[in-house]
Amino acid sequence: MDDKSKLTVTALSKTFTGLVAVDSVNLYLETGEILGLIGPNGSGKTTMINIMTGMLAKSAGQVIIDGIDISSLSAHKVARAGLVRTYQTIRLFKDLSCLENVEIGAIGVGLSRRVASGIAMQLLEELGLAKLQGQLAQGLTFRDQRLIEIARALAAQPKFVLLDEPAAGLNEVESDELLALLRPLPAAKGIGVLIVDHDMRLMMQLCDRIQVLNYGKTIAEGPPDEVRQNPEVIKAYLGGDAA
Repeated sequence: MDDKSKLTVTALSKTFTGLVAVDSVNLYLETGEILGLIGPNGSGKTTMINIMTGMLAKSAGQVIIDGIDISSLSAHKVARAGLVRTYQTIRLFKDLSCLENVEIGAIGVGLSRRVASGIAMQLLEELGLAKLQGQLAQGLTFRDQRLIEIARALAAQPKFVLLDEPAAGLNEVESDELLALLRPLPAAKGIGVLIVDHDMRLMMQLCDRIQVLNYGKTIAEGPPDEVRQNPEVIKAYLGGDAA
């Protein structure tokens, strides 16, 4: 029996005045895997995440988790349904401690403060951040801010996590550390991960599959080695980086 949870996006579209930002995109993700979403700036990646997590209203289409359509739910109800995200621009509560920032992820989906505290402490330990538990978020390095935001998302005990450019601002060593952190998460936590990032070195090593958007449409989808050799992807996005 297949007990994996499934996230299915069907014909998702978003139109702003005179502009089609997302154009009938289909996407699927199962727990236990990592899907990369790549493409040029303005190709619709963050708009997709915003729609999927209830932060932006769709124009058409469906977002379904295990047969339940969540595409018209508010953001906090989407989180409770098992879909959470991090942000391209870090959004921590600067005047709260690291532990309190992570606790918020659990409290936001209805867990008690006591339970949230236990979950948060365990995650900080797993991510090597336990020593920072009492430190204010405003004093953290950029790397540690990124990790605290990932921990906060995981504290909601989701089925699926959408990571919006978690490697942005990281150097090569920190990117390698992020790779080592993220790779085992799907198996260890029983989650599916969708990641948007421009760090192709990271993406090609991390992802089980990669889906490529351009002008709001999917132009390729498949294993990393296959996608990086796709002529349309090379032309639209990878260029010389495809070698």
